[in-house]
Amino acid sequence: MGAGIRSGKAGIGAAAVATALLAGACGSPGTAADGGKDAPVKVGLVYSKSGPLAAYGKQYIEGFRAGLDVATNGTGKVGSRKVEVTEVDDAGDPAKAVSGAKDLIGKGYKVIAGSTASGVATQVSAIAEQNKVLFVSGPAATDALTGAGKFTFRSGRQTWQDIATAATFAGDVKGRKVVVFAQDGAFGQANLAAVKTVLGGKGATVEPLMVPASATDLTPFATKAKAAKPDMLFVAWAGATAQAMWGALGQQGVFDVTKVVTGLDTSATWPAYGKVAGKVTFLNHYFGGAAGTALEKQMTERVTKAGSKPEIFTPDGFTAAQMIVHAAAAGGDAAAMAKALEGWSFDGVKGRLTVRAGDHALLQPMYQAKLSEGAAPAASVVKTLPADQVAPPAAGK
Repeated sequence: MGAGIRSGKAGIGAAAVATALLAGACGSPGTAADGGKDAPVKVGLVYSKSGPLAAYGKQYIEGFRAGLDVATNGTGKVGSRKVEVTEVDDAGDPAKAVSGAKDLIGKGYKVIAGSTASGVATQVSAIAEQNKVLFVSGPAATDALTGAGKFTFRSGRQTWQDIATAATFAGDVKGRKVVVFAQDGAFGQANLAAVKTVLGGKGATVEPLMVPASATDLTPFATKAKAAKPDMLFVAWAGATAQAMWGALGQQGVFDVTKVVTGLDTSATWPAYGKVAGKVTFLNHYFGGAAGTALEKQMTERVTKAGSKPEIFTPDGFTAAQMIVHAAAAGGDAAAMAKALEGWSFDGVKGRLTVRAGDHALLQPMYQAKLSEGAAPAASVVKTLPADQVAPPAAGK
């Protein structure tokens, strides 16, 4: 996979319709009884248990379970209130996510979390805002969630932070040429837009080299990438053709003429880089062992005990549990929970995290990483970038 998380392919066009239907079907959630002081904290996780992003969904839910155990000191309770978690599989389909969220909110759930795909997250956010329930998105990276509303938060990073990390590789980009080599789809277009905003805003000339998602012969596109003579080739790629793509870039000598930058994805993709692994410069949200924090150790112990291992989006689930437990301590009212999160700074798996009060961006460290070559590649941190260095601009500014 290329830089950043893969964005969902669906847009937000149906959000307004779904929201209107929900408002009509459920009435005003604000009138629902919150229950007594011992009423359970009902959390609905609408995420990709199946579908194209199922691997990411698995990482998220494993992290959430570990985070809930740590955040509640093994009790599964916030004070005297039991945390009741209901999982709903959206399969990466916005329509299924909308249906699942509608059902949960109709049953009185005041906390929804888990969106794995960006196209899903934007629609669930709209529903949460209309119905005044807390929404903590998961791995979905779309920048559109930052500043989306009073009740929308995120437990992962956003695309801007990915690109800002990439910018640290380039130094002064004024007057330099950056080519975005990406599949022509939602994921590629989102990364192109972010590169134009971040690097273009610093004076770089940004050009797209978009490849049809159906393309299997990638040599002609690798040839074009070399011929473009960029100062940086920013690769945003996902899916089964990744190995062929990297092979084509290597065969055409692209690494001999330019710096190639991309995002380091889940470890299952690392062997795809083959012989070019050591020639790629990686930005990174997280990989197992990257942080070296006490909470990372606790998360790793729990995930390992459950038969898995930490991956790129395991911290997103862990952080979501931390945020929900903290919010729920403020009571059952969504407005109170949202207020409790705004401006909250806390220790997370990656280090110190802050929920920016004005727009709910999650400020966090990011990583420059490298990958060893060979049949079993290993990742290591080149540099940890502090949260303020990669912080997105305030939404709306």
